[in-house]
Amino acid sequence: MPRDQQSSIDRLPDDIREKLNEMLRDPRLTQIAVREKINAILEDDGHDEQLSYSAINRYKLKMDKVGEKIRQSREVAKMWIGRLGAEPQGEVGKLLNEMVRNLAFDSTVAMAEGEAPVEPKMLKDMAIAIERLERAASENVKREEEIRKRALEEAADRAGEAARAQGMDEAQARFWREKVLGVA
Repeated sequence: MPRDQQSSIDRLPDDIREKLNEMLRDPRLTQIAVREKINAILEDDGHDEQLSYSAINRYKLKMDKVGEKIRQSREVAKMWIGRLGAEPQGEVGKLLNEMVRNLAFDSTVAMAEGEAPVEPKMLKDMAIAIERLERAASENVKREEEIRKRALEEAADRAGEAARAQGMDEAQARFWREKVLGVA
C-alpha cells in the first residue's frame, strides 16, 4: 500500500474505530462477528465503504503487535524501576530516556521499511513528559531531604532542651543535641 493511502480502518470515523477496538479486545467476539457488526454500523450511518476480512485481520495483528511491545516495555520498566527502587531518580530517568531513544530508532527503521513509524509528536511529548517527571522527582527528593533535615533539627533542639531541663550543663545538652543530629 502506498504511504499516502490510508487503510479502510484509518478512514473510519473515530467513534466507529473506537467501537472496532473495543470489539477486537472482547475475547467473546470473532473477527467475523466484529466485521459484521462494524459493517452494520457503517451501513446504518450511511457509509458506502465496508470493511473486509483481511483489513480487520491486518489491523488486529498490528494492534496485537503494538500491544505486545507495550506489555514488554511495561515489564522491562517494572523490572528496572523495581530494581532501582529508592536509588536516585536520575537512574530511572536514564532508563526512560533510553526507552525513548529505542522508540525513535524503531520508528526510523519502520520508516525505512515503509511501515508506519511512531509519530514524531508522540516522541516529543514523551521526551517532554520524561523531563518534567525527572524535574518533579528531583524537586520531591530535595523537598523530602529538607523536611527530614528540619525534623531532625527540631528533634535535636528538643533533646538539648530536655537535657537542660534535666539539669545537665550546656556541654552535656550540646552533646545530646549533636548525638541526635548524628554529629557526635
